[in-house]
Amino acid sequence: MFFMANTYTQIYIQIVFAVKGRQNLISKENREELHKLITGIVSNRKQKLFAVFAMPDHVHILISMNPTLSVSDLVRDIKAGSSKFINEKGWINGKFNWQEGYGAFSYSKSSVDSVVKYILKQEEHHKKKTFREEYLDLLSKFEIEYDSKYLFEWIED
Repeated sequence: MFFMANTYTQIYIQIVFAVKGRQNLISKENREELHKLITGIVSNRKQKLFAVFAMPDHVHILISMNPTLSVSDLVRDIKAGSSKFINEKGWINGKFNWQEGYGAFSYSKSSVDSVVKYILKQEEHHKKKTFREEYLDLLSKFEIEYDSKYLFEWIED
């Protein structure tokens, strides 16, 4: 009898992306429905979602990635599916879009609980820090080199 070896992985990724033009278009009333939609997209792509939280102008997601799917493909699917959903629901006047690009940050198993808490406390967190400050802090913490002209479009706070 022949047995094939299995692949075992543990890849935790926090994904952050913003509403086009950093506009405040995601209302509190619609947040839960958007969370459910994103959860469905993630699980349909055979990934495990640990936390999702949509602020009015950006979204944080923590997932455990299966290596059969790239982060960029998952983000593309989440953005496309949620944009279509928001537009079909008519949540805003005009057409809803996400900005191009995203941040993806990897974590160890031991950090998962604290990252989940961080994501779920976004509203509290943003009373002290803008999204721009938060995003630049993440880039700095993970020692990611960047060209500021290729970051999200920022609306001055």
